[in-house]
Amino acid sequence: MLSLPLYPDSPTERTRWILARRGPKNNHPPRQPYGSFVEDEPGPDGTLWRCHTLLLTNRECAFRCLMCDLWQDTLDTTTESGAIAAQVSTLLPSSPPNPGRRVALKLYNAGSFFDPGQVPVEDYAAIADKARHFDRVIVESHTAFLKGKLAERVLAFRDAIAPAALEVAIGLETVQEVALEKLNKRMTVDDFRHAAAFLAQNQIALRVFLLVRPPFLTEEEGVEWGCRSLDVAHACGATFAALLPTRAGNGALEALAEQGHYAPPKLQSLEACLRYGQSLEGMMRVTADLWDIEPFVKNDDDRACVARITELNHNRGRT
Repeated sequence: MLSLPLYPDSPTERTRWILARRGPKNNHPPRQPYGSFVEDEPGPDGTLWRCHTLLLTNRECAFRCLMCDLWQDTLDTTTESGAIAAQVSTLLPSSPPNPGRRVALKLYNAGSFFDPGQVPVEDYAAIADKARHFDRVIVESHTAFLKGKLAERVLAFRDAIAPAALEVAIGLETVQEVALEKLNKRMTVDDFRHAAAFLAQNQIALRVFLLVRPPFLTEEEGVEWGCRSLDVAHACGATFAALLPTRAGNGALEALAEQGHYAPPKLQSLEACLRYGQSLEGMMRVTADLWDIEPFVKNDDDRACVARITELNHNRGRT
């Protein structure tokens, strides 16, 4: 068998290595979201909220993260003015009919909402016309867009969607510094702490995405650092933490698996991190992501584990 090129040390070479292992992108109309769905999620008031999610079609993220597969549904060109507003216009004209339920809107764009190449600033007003009818609006961002002059866009969007509250989701992934650096995110744990402080100072809620067993960690290390990452998110004032089992499917992780640097986590490890996160005192809600969980299910014990995780996800949101 041919030996694979080792994973590079420099960010530039890593990016080339990651890109070389990609397959083709999916073809999506640039003025239509590539997906949407509705689900229940524990809300900040302790009840289950109805969450409407739009998966926005826009330019690919500038950061080529090692574990990411979201690039498959992105464009190669800068998002044209009006395109995101057109996609958000597919929402109902006012708050969706959920009597007695709080309702959130997730505008997920496979990158950073505050990158103007992905979401044009001139679209904010039209987006806000729809978004302000929800109780909360959740968007994603890299820490690079949450500091200095770039952060002015965050505050502008926060003000535009009022009275809806703004929540920003950051992919912290792990606080294991070596693994985080190898993920090619161009972000440190200190960058995350500074971004969290900026959000707190401006009354913006913080959501955190964390990987369970990212590449370069053993199963035991994956649980240990998953729990340590939850501790950091909690200490930084995160109001929500989503645990994601590290999934293959982007080409790069398959190559790392052949080198012995990656293996998917056990569902029991995901459950252990979830239980730890939900045991922390305070207001941080913690759930585990069960999207496309079937590849992780190998036997009846795993199926029982998924059932327990599902119950934990929902019970966290009940008063």
